[in-house]
Amino acid sequence: MNKDVQAKINQLSMLEQNIQQFSMQKQQFQSQLVEVESAEKELEGAKEAFKIISNVMVSCDKDALRKELSSKREMLNLRVESFEKQEAKLKEKAEELQKEVMEAIKEDKE
Repeated sequence: MNKDVQAKINQLSMLEQNIQQFSMQKQQFQSQLVEVESAEKELEGAKEAFKIISNVMVSCDKDALRKELSSKREMLNLRVESFEKQEAKLKEKAEELQKEVMEAIKEDKE
């Protein structure tokens, strides 16, 4: 196998690692998003609102907490979308590189 093909294989391996990292980070943000959405639903029926700061639970204004959660949800949605776009670009690049490697290996065998 020539050096060019080996370099492409190494690059493909790095891309796959990056894709996996992006996927894990995206999942973390999606998990946070689910928590925020759940908190928003719970807040709808609540008479009082509480917030945990460090290890202390404190009473807070329901409207202020609703705005904070809404803002956090929007930010998390943007991050998830950003990770999805970057992940898609990396996957596309990996697929192209994989095709190049397969073609080069096929040519070497012939």
